[in-house]
Amino acid sequence: MYANWASDPEVTRFLTWPAHSSVDVTKALLTDWIPRYEDGGYFNWAMEYKNTGKVIGNISVVKLIESIDAAEMGYCMSRAYWGQGLMPEALRTVMDYLFDVVGLNRVAACHDANNPKSGRVMEKAGMKLEGILRAAGKNNLGICDDVWHAMIRSDRKK
Repeated sequence: MYANWASDPEVTRFLTWPAHSSVDVTKALLTDWIPRYEDGGYFNWAMEYKNTGKVIGNISVVKLIESIDAAEMGYCMSRAYWGQGLMPEALRTVMDYLFDVVGLNRVAACHDANNPKSGRVMEKAGMKLEGILRAAGKNNLGICDDVWHAMIRSDRKK
């Protein structure tokens, strides 16, 4: 994780957490994540490149809103694998799991308006553009406009 994406400032440029400054930061994060899986309501996956078995990124539910059966997603991946269609595939797979196994009705994600490639990932995964919330987000570059995309269960049948 540290070597493949978490320490890369280009990967974390539009994210809400800074590039990891050392492998110890990554180890501490992973140590924090592991016990969360025990309750069954924590959804955070490593992405493995099929051809090599190498872990190249992660995708997770960053906010679960149980009262409306909804989730907000986050994802990141090693730059070496950008542009190969891997993240849309991962996002589609995770959305299928969240709809079919977890029973959610809505899966959403947002990106900085200055990062349209992330929006393209969402569109390729089948999410619909919902709108832009001006100056509603903050990432490593500062205050930003959040562009929201989502899929609801009924969108899948169309």
